[in-house]
Parts: sequence; structure tokens; C-alpha cells
Amino acid sequence: MAQSYKSLKEDFVSNLSGGGMSEINWVTAVAPAAVLLWSVLQSRHDFFSHYNLLAFVTDFFLNVAAILSAITVYSSSPVILNSLLVSPAVCLYLLPRRSRTRQKRPAQAPSANGRASAHRDQDIRSTLPDRPFITHYRGSMMVVTCLAILAVDFRVFPRRFAKVETWGTSLMDMGVGSFVFSAGLVSARPILKAQGADRRSSVGASLKAAFRHSLPLLALGLIRLYSIKGLDYAEHVSEYGVHWNFFFTLALLLPLVASLQILPTWFASVDMIALLVSCIFQAVLDSTSVTAYILTAPRYSLISQNREGLISIWGYLSIFLAGQAVGLDILPRTGSKLSRSIFGLHMNRPYTVRLVLWSVWYSMLLFLAVSYKALGLQVSRRLANLPYVLWVSAFNCTQLALFSAVEILVFPGLYSPIDKKLEGQRSKQATSQILAAFNRNGLAIFLLANLLTGLVNLATNTLQAGQGRAMATLVAYASILTIVAMIMHWKNIDLKM
Repeated sequence: MAQSYKSLKEDFVSNLSGGGMSEINWVTAVAPAAVLLWSVLQSRHDFFSHYNLLAFVTDFFLNVAAILSAITVYSSSPVILNSLLVSPAVCLYLLPRRSRTRQKRPAQAPSANGRASAHRDQDIRSTLPDRPFITHYRGSMMVVTCLAILAVDFRVFPRRFAKVETWGTSLMDMGVGSFVFSAGLVSARPILKAQGADRRSSVGASLKAAFRHSLPLLALGLIRLYSIKGLDYAEHVSEYGVHWNFFFTLALLLPLVASLQILPTWFASVDMIALLVSCIFQAVLDSTSVTAYILTAPRYSLISQNREGLISIWGYLSIFLAGQAVGLDILPRTGSKLSRSIFGLHMNRPYTVRLVLWSVWYSMLLFLAVSYKALGLQVSRRLANLPYVLWVSAFNCTQLALFSAVEILVFPGLYSPIDKKLEGQRSKQATSQILAAFNRNGLAIFLLANLLTGLVNLATNTLQAGQGRAMATLVAYASILTIVAMIMHWKNIDLKM
């Protein structure tokens, strides 16, 4: 890559100030709006029950192409795009439901077997249900993340959506934090399973498992580092540092989370730990020279060269724990012995209500953090400071609440069948196959997206590409990612990293 072109590429993604939070909310609202239309088509007309080519193309246009449009050609008018998705969904929802053959319910057990039936019901309630709205949330998050990492290199992608230099908010800044939050969300599942079985791993065993899972991430980080340096690829040094990248951040998070088991059992409120870590980190940023060191210090040693990645890990740890706390709350069945709520207070309410409460809680804290009448702080993804942690947490809780509201509206009674098998069938019918595929092998698809992004940038001058050429490239790129994800999904391939 020519040095002049490399400099142009680096300037294209540097010194940006981002955009407003409200615009980001409208753009990302396209994902739950698209899922709403998908859900109405499925629940009212069984459109995706027989997954043929037409169903696949429709699924792609709704859950991939609509998101691509939101961050490119419809970036200045996301309200219109949302209206184009919600309006037909409302009309279809009001139409009479298509008649279907009702599934026969298993015969009820006679009263003489009441104890066995009660025991069976208890076994069903003790399991962790598959929640389609979480699959839709994580799948959509992965889709927009993968699309943005290539789209940002084209002029069709607004500069206000690219990562900011230091202070401010942008779509891609939210993407990084959402990736970590969603990872924390699903990390609650093995914890809940262990609690349900009355098992507790030792700190040593947890650390050993964490390091084992970190090794593939560390390897991916080294591969990315070697590729960028070896190919003289354009890089944004102030994002993570000279050598650091996002894979290293993910690799370091797992041992840090596992080490928290040394805390006493009475200090078990994960949401409190998340907030405490973030507040302490913010106090360090405000009361010491750490902020000045991150922003202005010369890069003369290995640590100073990678200071953004090394120091911001504490903010990402808080985001991961915030996601884990929400997962511990909403993954169990409502009313089960494993369910909990904000700050450990038991609250027997529907999960959508609890998600709204989480969203309100973090939004209030964010307002206090950024209000000039209170703390007057600014959001910084580069520092991963307290406002950034609160913003990411509030945003993701709101997204989850929207996806869960769609599920409750369109698929009521999804988690109240007679048996687990029937519940699984219902959940599968209520889940987009494309979003399930992106969710199932998210990290592998993210790696493929990084590789394809590098190939596209080496093969073409993205800065000189017009809108038509850029969109054609992005649609082809999105199609490749989707087809690979679907093949892995259909072949039951799970690449755990």
C-alpha cells in the first residue's frame, strides 16, 4: 500500500467528533423494527416456517440489508426507514391470522400422578429457556458490527458514525461496547447452570478455564497484529495503541472476570461490582495524571505505546459485568429460584418490565454523569470512562427491552408450554435463522469480516468509490458473511473461541 494512500486512509478515520445519541438510537432502532416485521410475517402468515429461497432472501433483506441501509443510504433519514418497516408490520398484524393446523398438546396426566406432573413442571421451570429476543439482539448487534467495519472505509458511511478521536459518541463506539456487553450477558448462562446444580468452581479452576478460553483470542490478536504490520495496512493508533487490538482486550477480560471470585460471597451483586469498578476508575482518571498520560504522553516504551488498550480494560470490565448482571436477571424463568433483579433485590416481574427498569436506571445515572449541574463528564470510548460505561449499558438494556417487547406482542405465551420440547419448537419458529446464524458463531464471523475487510481495502481504493460501487461492494460483502454463517448454522458447526 502506497504511503500517501495509507496516510489518506488514516486521516479518513482520525480526529472525528461523532454525532448525537438520539440519532444513534434512531439508526439502531431499525434492527428491532425489522425483527417486528419478520415476527409478524412469521406469526400471522407462517412465512418462514418453510425456509425456501424466498424466505431466505426476505430474511436477508429485513435483518441484514435494512441495517446496511440504515448506516449508509438512509443514514440521514432513519425515521423514514423505521416507518417503512413498522407500517407494513402494523397492517399485517391487524389482518386475520392465517389458519394453521394446531399442534396436539400432550395428554394431561391424571390426578393420581399429580406429584409426578408437579415434579416434571418443576424440572421445566428450573431450566434456562432459549429466548429468541436475545438471539435477535445479539445477532443484530453482530450484523451491524460486521457491516460497519468495512462500511467505515467508504464515503457512503457518514463520518459521524465512525469512532471518535477522544470525546463524543458514535455508532462504532457503541458497537465496541455492545460487543462486550452482549458477551457478558451470555456469560451468565453457565453461572446460572452451576447455581442450579449447587456447584461452585474454585478460583483456581475458574482462572484456568479463563486462560484456556483466552488463548484463541490471544492468537487472533497476534494474527491481526502481524497482518497489519506486515502488509503496511492503515491503522488508527489512538484507538487502542500501536500493537494492541480488540482481540487482546477480549482475551484479557476473561481472567479478570474469573479473578473476581476471590470476593466474599456476601458481596455477590454483580451490578454493584460493575458500578464500583467504573466509579473507582473514573476517580483515578479525574484525580491523577492518568488521563493526560493516555492522551498526550509520548510512545517510548511497550506500555506507553499501548496505553489506551491496557488502561481502558477497566472500563470494558465494567461493561462486561453490567451485561452479566442483566443476564443473571433475565435468563432464568420468571419466578424461579435463580431469578433476581437490580442490586440483588428479587422482583417477580416480566423480563420486559425488568429490562425497562434496567434501562431507566442506567439512563438516570448517565444523565447525572454528563449533566453540567452534576458531574459534567464527557463520554470517551478511548478512555472507557464512567459515562461511556453507563451509555453502553443504558443503550443495550433499551435494545433488549425493544426486542423483548416485540416478542411478547407477536409471540405471546412463548414460555408457557406443556413441555420443554414443545417450548423449543416454538422458540425456533420465533427466531430468524439468519440472526441465529450470526449469533451462533459470532466471533468466527467477526474474524471473517476482518479478513474480508482487509482484502477489500487491499484490492480497491475505497476512498474513490462512488455510492453505487460502494453499496455493491457492501451488499456482496454482507451476502458472503450471511451465506457462510448460514452454512455453518445448517451444518451445526460451532466454532467456540
